[in-house]
Amino acid sequence: MRSATTGTGPATPHNPLRDPRDRRLPRIAGPCSLVIFGVTGDLARKKLLPSVYDLAAAGLLPPGFGLVGFGRREWTDDEFRQFVLDSIEGRTRAPFKRAVWERLAEGIRFVGGAFDEDAAYGRLAESLAGLDAERGTAGNYAFYLAIPPAAFPSVCGHLDAHGLAQERVVPSEDGSGGGASASGSAGGTGLLAGGRPDGASPTERDHWRRVVIEKPFGHDLETARALNGAITEVFDERNVFRIDHYLGKETVQNILALRFANQLFDPLWNSHYVDHVQITMAEDIGLGGRAGYYDGIGAARDVIQNHLLQLLALTAMEEPVSFEPRAIQAEKIKVLSATRLAAPLSETTARGQYARGWQGSEQVCGLQEEKGFAEGSTTETFAAITLEVDSRRWAGVPFYLRTGKRLGRRVTEIAVVFTRAPHLPFDSTMTEELGQNALVIRVQPDEGITVRFGSKVPGSSMEVRDVNMDFSYGQAFTVSSPEAYERLILDVLLGEPSLFPVGEEVEMSWAILEPALEAWASGGAPEPYESGGWGPTSADAMLRRSGREWRRP
Repeated sequence: MRSATTGTGPATPHNPLRDPRDRRLPRIAGPCSLVIFGVTGDLARKKLLPSVYDLAAAGLLPPGFGLVGFGRREWTDDEFRQFVLDSIEGRTRAPFKRAVWERLAEGIRFVGGAFDEDAAYGRLAESLAGLDAERGTAGNYAFYLAIPPAAFPSVCGHLDAHGLAQERVVPSEDGSGGGASASGSAGGTGLLAGGRPDGASPTERDHWRRVVIEKPFGHDLETARALNGAITEVFDERNVFRIDHYLGKETVQNILALRFANQLFDPLWNSHYVDHVQITMAEDIGLGGRAGYYDGIGAARDVIQNHLLQLLALTAMEEPVSFEPRAIQAEKIKVLSATRLAAPLSETTARGQYARGWQGSEQVCGLQEEKGFAEGSTTETFAAITLEVDSRRWAGVPFYLRTGKRLGRRVTEIAVVFTRAPHLPFDSTMTEELGQNALVIRVQPDEGITVRFGSKVPGSSMEVRDVNMDFSYGQAFTVSSPEAYERLILDVLLGEPSLFPVGEEVEMSWAILEPALEAWASGGAPEPYESGGWGPTSADAMLRRSGREWRRP
């Protein structure tokens, strides 16, 4: 068997720096190259390239790691290295170290060409083969498509035509041949060298090929199915990684720890004690230069279909049999299959467009005045929906999801609001300022958890009011949390798909949202709301009908 370090043979059996039985140890990627399509775009410059450097600085990338940029520029490798260096400056968590950069820079290459230029993929194949020989990347490639979804089928087709999309499976030592393990898990534990899918031994799977795609995953259910079909025609589903950067945030991952590592909350996590759940993603910025891109997409497609429905699934799912990827995905799929829009949609949904107003001390324009936005467009910048989960645990508990731009402040949170005590042995004047107990998971900013409960006010009289008990990541832990893209890129290289939605989840999410999109399409213009506020009055009316109100984060 030839050595993996030469790039001419299969990878080593396991990562010697990582005991697969001990998840407390760092997860270190095995030999591989990352190819970024659309490398000159904002996503690559501001997020992907800084995250790659941070992974290298943390020692989580192999010494022979390869980074290949693919774009329309006519750059040399040295010019691209300078572009990468300029992109990471001031954007990384880790302080810049010359030794780290020089080691990373040795494996940086650039391939110029258009996404539909066949000859460019021939040059890409040559570049990757060169990295295999020079850096020992062992034929393991991850292709990150930081490009418009319309280009996905063309890129995948050209990768396939040039033999860059296929894994190579060779017979095992016992002659049984390669292939997936009995579990069929996408990536298994992701702890073997290079994160070989399905836990395959090096004699079964000689190298891996993976594709990473960014949202939007289609424009509706029909286009999502077509997009999934085009990608999985080339790459097996277990090698498709759909990036939802929210799922890489520490606080989102902590939902599972909070729920399933603490007996304190589990008995209360059901319709007997939970009155309703609010999931909010609010932004205090407008569209700015993205108006042209955003027109025709809107808040519901941009945020609810992916981010917020994934947060709902993690909040409402049953306990998985294990924390293996398939087990977590199975429980999320069960929840999404039981989720539907509450009726009637005219009363249980709301949408709006921001108008002129004050964002802090600055007066800002309305959406219709944004440069590049079509006059009279009915694209919403605020969307709210009411969902019901038809399961024994959640029957009768409404889930309220909302997102918007130019709102009061930037915040993403999940608020589990509990039912009121059935009996209060206090005079009504003693509890005038007492609300409902709530557990609030703060996703961003100031990541942490707040528990709201009633407490006696100091003094000679009995007066009960709400108080908050806070847990903050920044104060509780001395180490800084990795950026979401750091975690997600590393998981791709390890073949660890726990934080990535599979195609079935994407299609189910579109199926949940589509009735609201269709109703809005025939419902006229969205309701204007003042910038700096908390959305249209119709959103408040949604909750008032049932005697509830939105939290003011």
